[in-house]
Amino acid sequence: MLEIKSVTCTKQERCLFESLSFSLEAGQIMQIEGPNGAGKTSLLRIIAGFARPDEGEIFFDKKSIRQYYDEFAAQLLFIGHKTGVNGQLSAYENVCHWLCVHGCKVDKQAYDLLADLGLVGLEDVPVRTLSAGQQRRVALVRLWLNNARLWILDEPFTALDKKGVALLQAQFKKHLEQGGAILLTTHQDLTTHFDELKTLVLEYQF
Repeated sequence: MLEIKSVTCTKQERCLFESLSFSLEAGQIMQIEGPNGAGKTSLLRIIAGFARPDEGEIFFDKKSIRQYYDEFAAQLLFIGHKTGVNGQLSAYENVCHWLCVHGCKVDKQAYDLLADLGLVGLEDVPVRTLSAGQQRRVALVRLWLNNARLWILDEPFTALDKKGVALLQAQFKKHLEQGGAILLTTHQDLTTHFDELKTLVLEYQF
């Protein structure tokens, strides 16, 4: 599904990674590890097409994302440090918006999802009044509301309790079983067993 070929990234005259190559197939999950500053977020942004590598190419379904970006973007769900939620709307209104975008019926599901992610009592207040961690939880609801084949997630477990982490990993499993793929960074170990787990470790380059 996804192929990274000889990708190099340099920031402020420091090479974060050079000639990096790997692939990710349907049903696989890859965890990118490494210390702060090793280039994990930079790599995710390059793969998502938000930044260009100094060298190398990204392919999705054997097509260059640079040449077929709209096609690739339709199959991508990216949740990064910026949550992508509308701060003027409530958590419930954000979920309703995403449901409508995906042609889904708005029902009790929205409140149930928010409750499962630890936002009971906060569903109807403006998102801008929530903490950064709570806003991230609102953003994660999108994992239940879309049909994108590739998920790219930057620290998705941030500010989640054990129940929230378990719920999220259960959704990971469901996505993989349906033929999706997941690329994520996390400082926490995955507590659920994944048969198709791959690990990529980035080292800090001095």
